[in-house]
Amino acid sequence: MDIVLVAGLWLDGSAWDDVLPELEELGHRGIAVTLPGQGDDAVAATYEDQVGAVLAAVDAADGAPLVVGHSAASTLAWVAADRRPDAVTGVVLVGGFPSTGETTYADFFEPTGDAVPFPGWEPFAGPDSDDMSPELKAEVAARTVPVPVGVTKGVVHWIDERRHGVPLTLVCPEFTPDQAREWIESGDVPELADATALELVDLDSGHWPMFTQPAALAALIDEATKR
Repeated sequence: MDIVLVAGLWLDGSAWDDVLPELEELGHRGIAVTLPGQGDDAVAATYEDQVGAVLAAVDAADGAPLVVGHSAASTLAWVAADRRPDAVTGVVLVGGFPSTGETTYADFFEPTGDAVPFPGWEPFAGPDSDDMSPELKAEVAARTVPVPVGVTKGVVHWIDERRHGVPLTLVCPEFTPDQAREWIESGDVPELADATALELVDLDSGHWPMFTQPAALAALIDEATKR
């Protein structure tokens, strides 16, 4: 099966380099998307440009692909279900949740000029990054790309209620399924509260399992293709 992979803020398609061969061994073709503004020098890119890139990858896939979104890009993966509910096999969210409709995509950090640079590891101290060695942190930080403000401040619009029936898997890395369930039941994540085919799965890792647990992450993605 074709699997469209979308990494979160500051990362390009190479973030999935260790996951791709694991998926191939499991019989899948991984399609790692480099988003506009996150690796292609498109400093004026917008949120809608990134939406367009994900939808283009879905449209170009062989058959109905599974779409995987990491961190903030969980919203972009869920957009695929919203805009192409009949054309995707399912969606996997890794350590992230879709934004609530009519809110900004990822306005979490202060910009520097027209872009939001990687803020360093201090904001992610603790469970997010405890499984990363200093060497790995340095390597990942060196590969990060500032994200255009036009992306982070873009407004999310949900269109098609049929997205709620698309098979959805939430991979819980630095938090547990029980914690995620509490957030969903409390109303903090309305998009997941309305999902009718949601499965929560645990992964013993930090926030970036594509770097620290690529085989385990690939195995969970493979399981999601069977739903």
